Amino acid sequence: MLSHESVWCAIDLLARKNGLTPSGLARRAGLDPTTFNPSKRTAGDGRPRWPSMESIAKILSATQADLSEFVALTGSGAAAGDAVAADALKAEDAEDLLLPLPQTVPLLASAEAGAGGFFDDGGYPLGSGWNEVPLPSLRGAGDYALKVTGDGMLPLYRDGDIVVVSPRTKVRRGDRIIIKPHSGELTVRIFQRKTTTFLETRSLVGGSVKDDVAKTTIRLSEIDWIARIIWASQ
Repeated sequence: MLSHESVWCAIDLLARKNGLTPSGLARRAGLDPTTFNPSKRTAGDGRPRWPSMESIAKILSATQADLSEFVALTGSGAAAGDAVAADALKAEDAEDLLLPLPQTVPLLASAEAGAGGFFDDGGYPLGSGWNEVPLPSLRGAGDYALKVTGDGMLPLYRDGDIVVVSPRTKVRRGDRIIIKPHSGELTVRIFQRKTTTFLETRSLVGGSVKDDVAKTTIRLSEIDWIARIIWASQ
């Protein structure tokens, strides 16, 4: 019986067989590059998302594979799938396939993020227009990257820096967070606390933890979402 995990595993192995990442496989098939990203495999509420039959048909056509080969790569045919992929990759040892697949997360310039259409209601990446950035040591459904543009995030983040944002990660006092207000433009603050009605944050510059001047209180009704910054390239 096919399972959610085995079908996604087959897609990953088909990509590797053809020397591609899942995003590269999607591009070759004429699909949105984020179609097979980890963020698309689980819904915001934790429910599993299945790839569509149309997307599977397109990657089979793009790689000149047939359905029987795809089934062989699923969990029910894992041994056969490993052998096929190992042969295609000319691996010296089939155990090479146990290494983590190349990890990418969706990438968007922070200046574009406030325009609308790039996120769902939970703050997860949505739609086309995203590029990708490799992150071999990070893996999490819903994680994505923003490329800093301009000086609006100084002094912590300079123009050109990349920050990885995780909507799924619990936010704690002192964490750096991205805030998406209804008004549009993203802002970066330091999380203080959140109540049922408001969010309290602290500025990235100046002021101590106890300095009220550095603090800002925002009504939750004015915010679309917040998400924790878990990594930055600096």
